[in-house]
Amino acid sequence: MQDGPKRVTTNGDSERPNVARLFDYYLGGAHNFAVDRVLAEESIKRFPVAEMARTIRSFSRRVVRLCVEEMGIRQFLDLGSGIPTAGNVHEVAQSVDPSCSVVYVDHDPVTVAHARTMLRDNLSAAIVQADVRDVGAVLRHPETRRLIDFTKPTAVLMVGILPYIVDEPAGVVARYRAALCEGSVLALTHLTKDVEPDLVDRLLVLSGDLGSTLIPRSKQDVEEFVCGLKLLEPGLVLAAHWRADGELPGTSAAADASTYGAVGVI
Repeated sequence: MQDGPKRVTTNGDSERPNVARLFDYYLGGAHNFAVDRVLAEESIKRFPVAEMARTIRSFSRRVVRLCVEEMGIRQFLDLGSGIPTAGNVHEVAQSVDPSCSVVYVDHDPVTVAHARTMLRDNLSAAIVQADVRDVGAVLRHPETRRLIDFTKPTAVLMVGILPYIVDEPAGVVARYRAALCEGSVLALTHLTKDVEPDLVDRLLVLSGDLGSTLIPRSKQDVEEFVCGLKLLEPGLVLAAHWRADGELPGTSAAADASTYGAVGVI
């Protein structure tokens, strides 16, 4: 087994900052370049963006552990995954049960190149390059079909991706829900300006500088996405507070108040 992180050997773009590599840096990962680190450090000085990233990742880890340990779920579809860096889904799930299978989905070729390099020795995890809005393409992809049997309970993770879906996000959520059998789980987070609008506005500026559009939504908006699901306690709440059990994912109360989270059962 090789020591240290696997590195991208394809033509990864090291000249411009990349959203997924920034997220990797904020989480303490090693799959980022100097150009990413410079922008990341500049943004950290302006607002607690790293704490925001850690809040989301902490929520994801708690959900995955719950699915494996308490619900018997062994299949995960992680939509808009970014680079599967520190505390990633397959690492958490397979540490509990090595038989767990994970399919990551991302449209960005740089992200996919990093992920494929990282996952090349793991036969139970793969990444699909696709737009998460094209539900049919995601579900029919050969790697998805190889690793996930949708007649069995599956966890679909929409952690951090919904703000990037500008048009009809509820319809996208509904189409994934329709593919899931009874006992499956849908977990999501969503950026909001309900509590900390100034902080979120700064994140929107950073995202715009990177060429991405983010749409924060209200709690009422997010409730539409989970309508009809049996929400696990405590329901739709700030992600930092969802079954945190004393865990403090960030050191910034403002950062912890920027994102909603919920887990629903089909």
